[in-house]
Amino acid sequence: MGQLIVRGLDDAIIQALKQRAARKGRAAEAEHRALLEEALRSEIETFAEAAARLRARTPPQVSDSADLVRRDRDRNHLKADA
Repeated sequence: MGQLIVRGLDDAIIQALKQRAARKGRAAEAEHRALLEEALRSEIETFAEAAARLRARTPPQVSDSADLVRRDRDRNHLKADA
Protein backbone atom coordinates (compact mmCIF):
# COMPACT_ATOMS: atom_id res chain seq x y z
CA MET A 1 0.00 0.00 0.00
CA GLY A 2 1.13 3.50 -0.71
CA GLN A 3 1.49 6.46 1.54
CA LEU A 4 0.16 9.96 1.16
CA ILE A 5 1.62 13.02 2.83
CA VAL A 6 -0.49 16.16 2.84
CA ARG A 7 1.40 19.36 3.56
CA GLY A 8 0.23 22.89 3.99
CA LEU A 9 -3.09 22.17 5.68
CA ASP A 10 -4.72 24.91 7.69
CA ASP A 11 -4.58 24.21 11.42
CA ALA A 12 -8.38 24.46 11.60
CA ILE A 13 -8.70 21.61 9.09
CA ILE A 14 -6.32 19.46 11.09
CA GLN A 15 -8.22 20.18 14.29
CA ALA A 16 -11.55 19.41 12.61
CA LEU A 17 -10.14 16.10 11.35
CA LYS A 18 -8.95 15.16 14.83
CA GLN A 19 -12.30 16.08 16.38
CA ARG A 20 -14.23 14.13 13.76
CA ALA A 21 -11.96 11.12 14.30
CA ALA A 22 -12.45 11.33 18.08
CA ARG A 23 -16.24 11.42 17.66
CA LYS A 24 -16.04 8.25 15.58
CA GLY A 25 -13.57 6.58 17.94
CA ARG A 26 -10.70 6.27 15.53
CA ALA A 27 -7.29 7.78 14.87
CA ALA A 28 -6.94 10.90 12.73
CA GLU A 29 -5.08 8.87 10.10
CA ALA A 30 -7.91 6.32 9.94
CA GLU A 31 -10.43 9.15 9.60
CA HIS A 32 -8.36 10.76 6.86
CA ARG A 33 -8.28 7.43 5.01
CA ALA A 34 -12.06 7.01 5.41
CA LEU A 35 -12.73 10.52 4.10
CA LEU A 36 -10.58 9.92 1.03
CA GLU A 37 -12.21 6.56 0.32
CA GLU A 38 -15.69 8.06 0.68
CA ALA A 39 -14.86 10.98 -1.60
CA LEU A 40 -13.23 8.86 -4.31
CA ARG A 41 -15.12 5.56 -4.14
CA SER A 42 -17.20 6.30 -7.24
CA GLU A 43 -14.05 6.94 -9.27
CA ILE A 44 -12.40 3.60 -8.43
CA GLU A 45 -13.21 0.71 -10.72
CA THR A 46 -14.16 -2.37 -8.72
CA PHE A 47 -13.04 -5.86 -9.65
CA ALA A 48 -16.59 -6.71 -10.77
CA GLU A 49 -16.72 -3.63 -12.99
CA ALA A 50 -13.33 -4.43 -14.53
CA ALA A 51 -14.40 -8.03 -15.16
CA ALA A 52 -17.62 -6.88 -16.82
CA ARG A 53 -15.68 -4.43 -19.00
CA LEU A 54 -13.27 -7.17 -20.09
CA ARG A 55 -16.12 -9.64 -20.72
CA ALA A 56 -17.76 -7.07 -22.98
CA ARG A 57 -14.56 -7.00 -25.07
CA THR A 58 -14.46 -10.81 -25.41
CA PRO A 59 -15.65 -12.05 -28.79
CA PRO A 60 -19.18 -13.47 -28.52
CA GLN A 61 -18.17 -16.85 -29.95
CA VAL A 62 -16.07 -17.53 -26.83
CA SER A 63 -18.46 -18.42 -24.06
CA ASP A 64 -16.20 -20.09 -21.52
CA SER A 65 -12.80 -21.71 -20.98
CA ALA A 66 -14.12 -25.16 -21.92
CA ASP A 67 -14.86 -23.82 -25.41
CA LEU A 68 -11.30 -22.51 -25.69
CA VAL A 69 -9.83 -25.85 -24.63
CA ARG A 70 -12.09 -27.72 -27.04
CA ARG A 71 -11.14 -25.46 -29.96
CA ASP A 72 -7.45 -25.78 -29.19
CA ARG A 73 -7.74 -29.57 -28.98
CA ASP A 74 -9.64 -29.70 -32.29
CA ARG A 75 -7.09 -27.44 -33.96
CA ASN A 76 -4.23 -29.66 -32.75
CA HIS A 77 -6.02 -32.80 -34.06
CA LEU A 78 -6.40 -31.15 -37.48
CA LYS A 79 -2.67 -30.38 -37.58
CA ALA A 80 -1.78 -33.93 -36.55
CA ASP A 81 -4.02 -35.41 -39.27
CA ALA A 82 -2.49 -33.25 -42.00
